[in-house]
Amino acid sequence: MKPVVTLLTDFGTADYFVAAVKGVILTINPLVSLVDITHEIPPQDIEAGAFTLLTCYRDFPPGTIHLAVVDPGVGSTRRAIVVSASAQFFVGPDNGLFSYVYDREASHKAFHVTAKEYFRSSPSPTFHGRDIFGPVAAALSNGVKPKKLGPRIGDQIRLPSLSPVKEANGKLRGRIIHIDHFGNCLTNFTRAELAGLTRFELRVKRKVIREVRSFFAEGGGPQTDCNQIFAIWGSAGFLEIAINGGSAAEALQAERGEPVIVSA
Repeated sequence: MKPVVTLLTDFGTADYFVAAVKGVILTINPLVSLVDITHEIPPQDIEAGAFTLLTCYRDFPPGTIHLAVVDPGVGSTRRAIVVSASAQFFVGPDNGLFSYVYDREASHKAFHVTAKEYFRSSPSPTFHGRDIFGPVAAALSNGVKPKKLGPRIGDQIRLPSLSPVKEANGKLRGRIIHIDHFGNCLTNFTRAELAGLTRFELRVKRKVIREVRSFFAEGGGPQTDCNQIFAIWGSAGFLEIAINGGSAAEALQAERGEPVIVSA
């Protein structure tokens, strides 16, 4: 099977950046299969990149190499790393971008990439995606082992945990961790946190939400319930706040990071 390399960046598609990274990878390994996850991560938004990677990496086959570049610290002393987890590899900056993979894959291994012979000569201080991360991903696709790239580390940078917090009054405090293209607000509550609760309510921005649906149009179409805010278990495994045919984010005037309280 062809080695698979995915690309996730904040580069956008209007400039040459993505093409240059792909060109470097294909020059080193012309047989690689390149898959774009997205290049529309908001500029420098590490948390958005981490979340997007979390939601899809397990959909790829064993051996996949995920090249992720959301790198506001490019050119600084921040480390380049390779992570081995879930029979896959992750290549990118050590700035928290792989935090949620660390949380989910307890047996992961991380390596500080120091073997400069795998870099392009004279790497640009502003384009490590092309000159360092791309070549390293290509080297992995050619069978180079992570331990050949540099020493193992255990002090990687991490973002705040996705786990909700249980308060003294028994309520769970979570937050909105993503707002998708449709305006659905994804919270950090999974079924595991709410196991055992036959009924519960969510409170966000003074709005109390008690209805939990199995699918968006349950109980009617968008013409009849376009103002009805409800909760729904989304495909990424998180509890979402939604409006059928509308934007829950707009209706609530909510942003990522907004507190969400769950009580029985």
